[in-house]
Amino acid sequence: MFYWFLKWIALGPVLRVVFRPQAEGADHVPVEGPAILASNHLSYADWLFMPLTLPRRVTFVAKAEYFTTPGVKGRLQRLFFSGAGQVPIDRSGASAAEGALSAAKRILDQGELFGIYPEGTRSHDGKLYRGKTGVARLALESGVPVIPVAVVGTDVVAPPGKKFGRFTRPVVRFGKPLDFSRYEGMENDRYILRSITDEIMYEIMKLSGQEYVDVYASRAKEESRKAEKAASDARDERDAVDQRKAS
Repeated sequence: MFYWFLKWIALGPVLRVVFRPQAEGADHVPVEGPAILASNHLSYADWLFMPLTLPRRVTFVAKAEYFTTPGVKGRLQRLFFSGAGQVPIDRSGASAAEGALSAAKRILDQGELFGIYPEGTRSHDGKLYRGKTGVARLALESGVPVIPVAVVGTDVVAPPGKKFGRFTRPVVRFGKPLDFSRYEGMENDRYILRSITDEIMYEIMKLSGQEYVDVYASRAKEESRKAEKAASDARDERDAVDQRKAS
């Protein structure tokens, strides 16, 4: 009930009036029955705007910390995220992927829509990064269609590292459902999983217009942080040299 309260009364109407999100291809999403919505990930606001454009509930997995924080803040946070269609997953352990897969299959078994970000984390620079094969394994084990989704403009509304950015009208584009039943029984073949994942990412790229980089987003972020630190250290060293010369 809280999910629908947020969507239709408390939060959804405000977002609709202020940002006027636009949906394209929403008719590709089935009116009933399970499906996987595989989306790009530009901002923390993606999970707000994408479900807002559909009449059905969309469930995502979220990090367990949102559900385990103590105190009043923790209770409010837990109420909000669970009511907003999130299910907790511990992403710190080696079994994180298995836990997410189990949670996703439970949701799909109930005939629901499950939202997933194949990149695994938000893009730090607006590019589309290599997808992780969990989405392919989920598609094969559940036997449900995958609908590629591109959310555009949320990185302007809520840029990485900031809570708020500039006003724009987000656009959510839904592609045609992808059927991978031809690979039934091959969910343990890593080459098949990679092929399926790359096909999904290609469709997302076509919808979003993003530049594709065949590197995992987490690795790209780490390399970017290292490059920024190296540049900062170099500047500090130059400043120190200039100060010694001046003295």
